Amino acid sequence: MVQRSGGPARRSGHQPVLHDVAELAGVSQMTVSRVLNDTGPVKPDTRKRVLESVQQLGYRPNALARGLATGRSRTLGVVALDSVLHGPASTLLGVENAAREAGYGVSISSVSDPEDSGRAIDVLRGQCVAGIVVIAPHVRTAQALADVPGDVPVVAVADTDQAPVPVVAVDQRSGARLATEHLLALGHRPVWHVAGPEGWLETEAREQSWRDALRVRGVPEPPVLRGDWSPRSGYEAGRELVAHGGVDAVFVANDQMALGVLRAMAEAGLSVPHDVRVVGFDDVPEAAYFCPPLTTVRQDFLALGRKTFEQMLLRMEGGRPVRRSIVPAELIVRDSTGPGRC
Repeated sequence: MVQRSGGPARRSGHQPVLHDVAELAGVSQMTVSRVLNDTGPVKPDTRKRVLESVQQLGYRPNALARGLATGRSRTLGVVALDSVLHGPASTLLGVENAAREAGYGVSISSVSDPEDSGRAIDVLRGQCVAGIVVIAPHVRTAQALADVPGDVPVVAVADTDQAPVPVVAVDQRSGARLATEHLLALGHRPVWHVAGPEGWLETEAREQSWRDALRVRGVPEPPVLRGDWSPRSGYEAGRELVAHGGVDAVFVANDQMALGVLRAMAEAGLSVPHDVRVVGFDDVPEAAYFCPPLTTVRQDFLALGRKTFEQMLLRMEGGRPVRRSIVPAELIVRDSTGPGRC
């Protein structure tokens, strides 16, 4: 067996944890977990390296003993706010997939009212889960994290600097800036904004970044129109824009509302993109099939869920997760801002 340099030192009285094995083997903790639990494909040389590191460190995984000692199971708890929406639902799927590969079950508590988040966390704590992921896109859900006792690891999916726990988020500000600057680069002054509902962290981040992008270019801010994430609310906002007149560029805070805006423009006899250019946010699977196909900001929700679980695994195995972990956003340019036709 080869002794590797640069790995974690075996300290007297220190019980090695999963993080130590991953560091010595030069792989992720999830890879170590896959090897030990035989829950996913791993290259033979990687498997060999992990097992050698386990032997070298004297790491002894024992889920039953750990559960008896800590009162915790190999079940991950997830609190999901509005899991019927595309973003939270897709993030939840990413968390579930990553947890299953690492040998963890998942217990989900879905809430429709942010005020219920604290109670949902308490219910999962009562089930002795190994850790809790909170998909917390709302201000009040994020605030509820301040009251969570420290007896169970918690990681939040939330675009905030205020949460008292590690957070993972897609870079909302960068995404909104890309969308606004794309429309500005096409020569539009001003760029209008259909925002999401108040209280949502994504609403605040996207709206503020839109304002900042206009301010940097010296472009006056038109009044914000506000929806509730639904196509219906986007349609109503689109009708307001049509009634205002002279609107030729709109950044919409999610793709579902953008769908409603497109419908309102079409009913008014306005052509997108020839009369009005529209950019959405999320890149839902249907966005490429809107009429016209929608330019939008892609959020990789599956990667977001996977990164969230990786940070949770660090906490559950005694490592040190990153205080704030960011998944990049990407602008996807389609016909709603280009020359295409339905």
